Amino acid sequence: MIARTATTALAALTLTLAPCFPAVAATGTFAYSFPAPYGTDTGHLHNPRSGACIDIPEIRYSDDSAHTPRNDTDSTVTLFMGPDCSGPYYSLRPGGRASDRLFLRSVVFS
Repeated sequence: MIARTATTALAALTLTLAPCFPAVAATGTFAYSFPAPYGTDTGHLHNPRSGACIDIPEIRYSDDSAHTPRNDTDSTVTLFMGPDCSGPYYSLRPGGRASDRLFLRSVVFS
């Protein structure tokens, strides 16, 4: 019984002392334009998580698309025309931007 308690305590201590690794993220801001009730607005993703599909939040529940992306992060971003990172795609290097003719609904950062 004492050995089991000691083992359990040691396991808990090991988990407590284990290093916490932050989620990998692109550093910087990704900006885009999207249709708004009063015209066009600008949205931003600040230090977005890398390797995860991100639906553009402002258009998630509409039939609209975002456009005019500007990648001011340190990672390449892949822009998808469909939600959930589906459909045709285009990559934009760090510091890159595209015109209002490039439509997107979701992104993934490398």
